[in-house]
Amino acid sequence: MRDLVKVYKVLSDESRLRVLNLLLERSCCVCEVMQALDITQSKASRILGALHDAGILELHREGLWAVYSIDWEGMEPSMKAIIQATTDAFSGNQLMANDRERLRKAERVGPACARKTCAGDTARAMNAR
Repeated sequence: MRDLVKVYKVLSDESRLRVLNLLLERSCCVCEVMQALDITQSKASRILGALHDAGILELHREGLWAVYSIDWEGMEPSMKAIIQATTDAFSGNQLMANDRERLRKAERVGPACARKTCAGDTARAMNAR
């Protein structure tokens, strides 16, 4: 029962649903999620971590990058049905389609580029004040 509650809790947040939508398109690292959703590194990492902790995602390393993907093989059938029903609901949603389009332009960047992206986020936040 605890696993079921964990899955429903993690899926009750729009940002986590948007990241799940991206991962339906392809496996992603943190920097790609940052670019596609225009969010900070810390927020992207927290979201991916929450989805991973709930048993929805698997994590593997590709060089410098921690790459996340939906763990269809490792999921219990009941959880798989919940995730499938949730992702079926994304069909026709313009926000989700826009996110997937931005993901197509996202690139895996090295640590130096990621710091520049984070610095750009800080500068944007300062200018917004």
